[in-house]
Parts: sequence; C-alpha cells; structure tokens
Amino acid sequence: MTAIDQTEQLVLGADAQNLLFREARTANTFSDEPVTDEQVEAIYNLVKWGPTSMNQQPLRIVLVRSEQGRQRLLPHLVEGNRAKTEKAPLVAILATDTDFHENLPRLFPHAPNAKDIFADDDFREQNANLNGSLQVAYFILGIRAAGLAAGPMAGLDPAGINKEFFPDGKQQVLVVVNIGKPGENPWFDRLPRLDYDEVVTTV
Repeated sequence: MTAIDQTEQLVLGADAQNLLFREARTANTFSDEPVTDEQVEAIYNLVKWGPTSMNQQPLRIVLVRSEQGRQRLLPHLVEGNRAKTEKAPLVAILATDTDFHENLPRLFPHAPNAKDIFADDDFREQNANLNGSLQVAYFILGIRAAGLAAGPMAGLDPAGINKEFFPDGKQQVLVVVNIGKPGENPWFDRLPRLDYDEVVTTV
C-alpha cells in the first residue's frame, strides 16, 4: 500500500495528519514570538478530553514565564538542555498528581468507591505515572495542533525539580517542555522509525 493510500485510510485529513505527526518535529530552537496564555488554555481545553483510566486526569502543568522561575529550573536540567530552555518563549513543567484520587468523586461520580480503590500509595503512584504520561503525549499533540512546536526534555534531575517546585511531595515531574514557534535550524536530522511488521503481530 502506498503512502497516499495509507493517508486515505484515515478520516483525519492529510494536512492534519502531517501537522500532528509526519511533519511535526521536536524543536531545539525557537523564535521570539510569544506563546500566550490564551493559546495554552486552548491547548489544554482540547487535550483534556484524551482518555485516562477511570478519568483520573493526574496531569498538572506549571508554566514557567518569569526570569526568576527559569533560574530556579535551569540548574535542574542537564547542561545540553539549559540554553534552549533559557531562550524558549514558554517552558512548561508537566507533572503528575499522586493525590489524583481526591478528585474522583467529582470526575468518576458513578462509582462512589472509586477513591478507595487507590488507598495504597504505591498503586496510586503507578496509576498517576501511567496516566500522567498519557496526558503528556496528548499535551504535545495539542501544542502541535496549535501550530506551535514542542521540545520535550527528559534530561533533568527529577528530585531537584520536585523539591524546588513541588515541595509538598504530592506532585512529581514527568517532563519539561519548551514551547514556541520554531527558530533558526530548529531540527536535528529525522531519525528512523520501526516498520509496521516489526511492531504489530496478530494472534
């Protein structure tokens, strides 16, 4: 099947497919064009509809806009991530709320005992990490849907960021994402992907 045929198998238009996936790249440089609060709100209000287990919605977002906030963050990133984070129009710390279960009476109201299912700390943290990571992926796609580029980074000191930004211990950083319009030479060379037959099996 040709690439054109595969594109036509999807209901989503080819332009949107390219915007979200085929032509989207991880940006390493950004222009000076600002990212507004209105854009971020629109992104969140789109991606919040992505599914999570029992509608847990553990993702929490800290927008780092101030110079003071960046100076608090930069020491906890690996050296290779600091310069681009310092210059990005907007930086978001994406974290997961390990006390997500407190919201389940409102978010999952048809199961009155939903909160009690997550009484065990380890089980609750496992769920928070899984579903928070799902929401990170949705958020990155939402950034692309807004015509912006995302530069997600896992090269960081989680303990340091948690201590600096989440001292109560209830939230834990998952990833830091630079957000903005791509700048000069923003992309590395496109890396290969695994083929369908290497990933998919049928039983």
